Amino acid sequence: MKEEQRVLLLHSSSLFSPPQGVKLSYGTAGFRADASILKSTVHRVGILAALRSLKTQSVVGLMITASHNKVTDNGVKIVDPSGGMLTQEWEPFADQLASAQTPEAFLSLITEFVEKEKIPLDGVQSAEILLGRDTRPSGESLLEAAKQGISSILGAIALDLGILTTPQLHWMVRARNKGMKATEPAYFEQISSSFRCLVDLIPNETKSSKMDNTVVVDGADGVGGEKLEVLKSKLTSLVIEVRNTGKGGGLLNDGVGADYVQKEKVVPRGFCSNDVGLRCASLDGDADRLVYFSLPTSSSRKIDLVDGDKILSLFALFIKEQLSILTKEGTEKLDNSYHARLGVIQTAYANGASTDYLKQSGLEVIFTPTGVKHLHEKAAQFDIGIYFEANGHGTILFSESWLSWLEARNNELGLASEGSEQQKAALRLLSVSKLINQAVGDALSCLLLVEVILQHKGWSIHKWNELYQDLPSRQLKVKVVDRTAVATANAETVAISPPGIQEAIDAETAKYPKGRCFIRPSGTEDVIRVYAEASTQEAADSLAGSVAKIVDRFLGFSSSQQ
Repeated sequence: MKEEQRVLLLHSSSLFSPPQGVKLSYGTAGFRADASILKSTVHRVGILAALRSLKTQSVVGLMITASHNKVTDNGVKIVDPSGGMLTQEWEPFADQLASAQTPEAFLSLITEFVEKEKIPLDGVQSAEILLGRDTRPSGESLLEAAKQGISSILGAIALDLGILTTPQLHWMVRARNKGMKATEPAYFEQISSSFRCLVDLIPNETKSSKMDNTVVVDGADGVGGEKLEVLKSKLTSLVIEVRNTGKGGGLLNDGVGADYVQKEKVVPRGFCSNDVGLRCASLDGDADRLVYFSLPTSSSRKIDLVDGDKILSLFALFIKEQLSILTKEGTEKLDNSYHARLGVIQTAYANGASTDYLKQSGLEVIFTPTGVKHLHEKAAQFDIGIYFEANGHGTILFSESWLSWLEARNNELGLASEGSEQQKAALRLLSVSKLINQAVGDALSCLLLVEVILQHKGWSIHKWNELYQDLPSRQLKVKVVDRTAVATANAETVAISPPGIQEAIDAETAKYPKGRCFIRPSGTEDVIRVYAEASTQEAADSLAGSVAKIVDRFLGFSSSQQ
């Protein structure tokens, strides 16, 4: 490492001392904590982002957000060149960097890592980092800390893109590395023009049915509400009424947002009895989650929730339908059919009724361990992979090879049978691939896709919600001495240690009609999470309680004293 580089790093890190007695860990959401203790961490993630850009010889992103956390929290995460999350291999180094107590310890960590990873830290190679932040008041000063970190690496440039949703930044990093235009107007143009194309392809028979084309959206008093105001002006054939835009003095994520609505199952702030029967949706604080809901009666705040599992089902049905039109018999002249492999990816937390419904609809359903990284990775193994978590985070991935085939197929169909049902199906699938954000779950693009599919099918939110009825469920946490004593297999649905615990869970579960239960260790605290489903809420509560007792018997504090 050049002397100039050593001096720069030592000087820069001496300006930001790490918080004492706080150990932060880089997870799926990056680092998150109270904003007041984050400056040093964000500064160091700026350095890490510059190293990642040098290593990959690509543009990377750095986003400052704490998503659905309270407004006084903030966080920072790196976006890899693919538009996905930072590779897991670099997470332990991120943790070490964040907790180094002196500038010297910090410098020696970097020196060692740069040598191990063969990162060209000579000032000759350039690095570029795109920066974004959400609307939190603490974002601006944290962004400055990130910029100072980036500028302490020779040849690294920070490009501040201002206030963005998290998915917008992911989209821009992906676009930039594909040689496409990576600006906010380009993002809005791509999703709005794809939406218009899908609207134009709605069958005439549903176009004529007078479906309500208004959706009322809770913007969580965050960045999503602000961006939706911009997006809605670019759309025809859809009326979006945005509430909780952040402009009315409401507090970010306070009684609003997808996380609140999905967990509490009540209407967010700003909604009232006048909204009975309307199609409503809720974004989370940085607009990477989306759930829908309707208010069934004016006498209660309780809602009918349409969660990520139902969004997944809607998307999967639509894509399956278009694929079957595309590969219909009777196209002898064009018979270079490519039967796309369509996969639906869920975790064990997906409601059992949704999994049954998807399988009965003839779809291939695959389970992965909990976490977006696992879901995204598995979805990428299909020609078309759709994943969603119940919390409303998910997207659709299309393989490059299948999209190339589809482009060619569409051109063939255009010459041989323009305007045919098959060509329309090809155009719809191409438009979906451009509307959906393939980098990461994106509430804005998913909202538009839900809306256009409902228009295509002529469905109300009530008809959509009736696809299947969720089984009642209950989640509990059990404090344990050591969470690592539980090891799981089969996408976390089976506990393989401690010995005997799974048999005890199975025996208990068998007592309940439609019973299903699993346990898994928390990723962050010494607790074991219990998830239970059964045919009634009382049964689900009872099963969860019984299994929590089993966990306590095997692993709780009482077991350690025996």
